[in-house]
Amino acid sequence: MKKLLNTLYVTTQGAYLQKDGETVAVKVDGEVALRIPVHTIGGIVCFGQVSCSPFLMGFCAESGVAISFLTENGGFLAKVQGPVSGNVLLRREQYRRADDLQASSAIARAALTGKLANCRAVLQRSLRDHAEKIEAEAVSRASQALANALRRLQGDYSLDTVRGIEGDSANTYFGVFDHLITCQKDEFAFSERNRRPPLDNVNCLLSFLYTLLMHDVRSALEAVGLDPAVGFLHRDRPGRYGLALDIMEEFRPFLADRLALSLINLCQVQGKGFNKKESGAVMMEDDTRKAVLVAYQKRKQDEVLHPFINEKVSVGLLPHIQAMLLARHLRGDLDSYPPFFWK
Repeated sequence: MKKLLNTLYVTTQGAYLQKDGETVAVKVDGEVALRIPVHTIGGIVCFGQVSCSPFLMGFCAESGVAISFLTENGGFLAKVQGPVSGNVLLRREQYRRADDLQASSAIARAALTGKLANCRAVLQRSLRDHAEKIEAEAVSRASQALANALRRLQGDYSLDTVRGIEGDSANTYFGVFDHLITCQKDEFAFSERNRRPPLDNVNCLLSFLYTLLMHDVRSALEAVGLDPAVGFLHRDRPGRYGLALDIMEEFRPFLADRLALSLINLCQVQGKGFNKKESGAVMMEDDTRKAVLVAYQKRKQDEVLHPFINEKVSVGLLPHIQAMLLARHLRGDLDSYPPFFWK
């Protein structure tokens, strides 16, 4: 499974990818800039004006390596992959559970329990590390509100009620997110979560990291045979990967939000690396995008203790473990879906 940690991100505009024996060759201006054996990677993500040869697409499909095409700013365009794995019985059970609102609520509550616990862990970590630099009282109140929401999620509520708890909790969490930014406050002020398009540097950074996370979670779900489009918390909508969004909830605070805060607070990204368009949309400069990709890939190499399997695992494997646990629950091997808790 180690190769699942490695994703080849190609951001150089005009790059061309082609098959070269058993390797992927990346050409820039007609010269080979990189060769990488296909068996060492789990996926390829191309940003903007990056193209691939048909022979490479077929080679990667046979090798189980998906190729995703995104806009330069991270918007999803298309994906090329081989035959879908997994058996039809697992997907049929997934669809049955999704059609059952009570069953959907149970899985949604589990995923959101992981999300809110991890959001609270982000706040608690900031209180522990930067109490003297932040509005500690406001952050403490938000942390307590999330603790109360976690207790509410233990009840057997309807899906609409669960959604309401999640919405209120998200407002509470992002309501103090600006307090967690301790450096570069002028360039990275945060007032509220916005997207499509992001209207400030912080939201641009968060949206880009969420896009990377979505790619990894969706690939993990497909690898175990689940349909990433059919979710439990996020209901069916054309073009939306509901189940990937469900499982992403556990990882947003731990992986994306914490990484965004670290990049800002350690000055690894700077305000000059973002560009505001006439429309108001904010986009990353190419050098900043590359720095974020490197930091994200490096974060995936870190090891954490998974509380359910009680083993140390690489962060990059967490989506695959959670996809496997969800599949086991749907098959009846586990009584409930065990979310990931960051400690």
